[in-house]
Amino acid sequence: MKRNRKAKILATLGPASSDKKIIEDLFVAGCDVFRLNFSHGDLETHRKNYENIRSLEEKHNHASCILADLQGPKLRVGTFKNTKENLVKGQSFVLDLSSEPGDNNRVNFPHEEIYDFLTPNSILLVNDGRIRLQIVEQKKDSLITEVLNDAEISNNKGVNIPDVILPIDALTKKDKSDLMKALDMGVDWVALSFVQQAEDIHKIKKIINNKALVMAKIEKPSAVKNIDDIINAADGIMIARGDLGVEMPTEKVPIVQKNIIKRCRHFGKPVVVATQMLESMIENLVPTRAEASDVANAIYDGTDAVMLSGESAVGAHPIEVVRTMNKIIENIENDKNNYNLQITQENIDDVDNTDAITLAAYSIAKKSDAKVIITFSVSGRTTTRMARERAPVQIVGLSPNINTTRKMQLYWGVNSCHTQEDAQNAQDMVNIACSIAKNKKLVKPGDNVVISAGVPFGSAGTTNLLRLAEIIADEDLK
Repeated sequence: MKRNRKAKILATLGPASSDKKIIEDLFVAGCDVFRLNFSHGDLETHRKNYENIRSLEEKHNHASCILADLQGPKLRVGTFKNTKENLVKGQSFVLDLSSEPGDNNRVNFPHEEIYDFLTPNSILLVNDGRIRLQIVEQKKDSLITEVLNDAEISNNKGVNIPDVILPIDALTKKDKSDLMKALDMGVDWVALSFVQQAEDIHKIKKIINNKALVMAKIEKPSAVKNIDDIINAADGIMIARGDLGVEMPTEKVPIVQKNIIKRCRHFGKPVVVATQMLESMIENLVPTRAEASDVANAIYDGTDAVMLSGESAVGAHPIEVVRTMNKIIENIENDKNNYNLQITQENIDDVDNTDAITLAAYSIAKKSDAKVIITFSVSGRTTTRMARERAPVQIVGLSPNINTTRKMQLYWGVNSCHTQEDAQNAQDMVNIACSIAKNKKLVKPGDNVVISAGVPFGSAGTTNLLRLAEIIADEDLK
């Protein structure tokens, strides 16, 4: 399967897309990574979707990539006697530990562990910020608040608390159970929700024990403040603009988005921009102009991937929304006047062999008009390092490790291929690389390709070889 773009598409599976035929159509339409959202759906559905995704690999000769997204510690109010109540600006409203159904004056807030960390003047945002409460008095078993705006409150609405690092484990009991089931399935990436600091990543990595890569979801202002430490700790970053846009002023989210993409580029970690990218296509066949611009700006900024949530999970047109996103990306990437993503190297003198080889490969590919850069990599490090450079041509990442091959599909510009053959010498390397590039229809006879690998072959972390080769027609090889 040939992709004509470099930025990747993540699509969430849900009721509208949990069907074998639809999953294949999404794959063909351009979905590079499938997201299993453990906030919704049952285990059996996730497992069936997993199996259907993996079954596509042999048929389409293209590795699949699966991300399990954990729900995380979402704070919620309890239930009301009348299901919902109208609150008036200026009135008093109490959050407490009583399990009695709520009314116009109070409701259950079953999170005793955070009460001591909330002080007078702390702001609570309920139902995606539609209701704003300010704490007036904090007690051991209750929080007395003032309502800051007229609003309706109803059963089990979520509560966001910006600017406070809460003493909550990023992994709930449900998350730990879901995580073990996802790992047993064999997912490639795990997304951790409501990350606050790097320690949250360290904890989940100990549990995962290298069975999958970890993506930190940036949804809280505290995570934005600790962004460099979190990027260093995680394998990738997701800018989850839904909750992030609730917990900080909306006008600041685009600035944060651009900064996080830039920091991820600097550290060489993949970054995903998510939430409401083509939201109107949940119902409509075409996106708004503003949505198309939103996707385009993320691509111009150099994001590795853009994500579809409800659009593909519950929307009326899951296939068309992937095709639309694919078209937007392709058009932006064909804009030669504005599309220049190479970053200025910081600490250019502080490089190892892999850094030196990838920098040289970028330069040679540009000057020789090479059509692809082919990387041999057991661990995937060389391939990911090349993706960081935002090479002018597509990167073909070859690995004898199928798990590495799958994980690499998330990275910008990488067409990740599993090779049964592992090169034994430089000539093998050239033959295997050129053969795969031809089979993928990425090159034609006479084209130049740049190839990087390591000697001894098959050893992780030894990238030290660079080769420029010309594609030869099959009949001329006989």
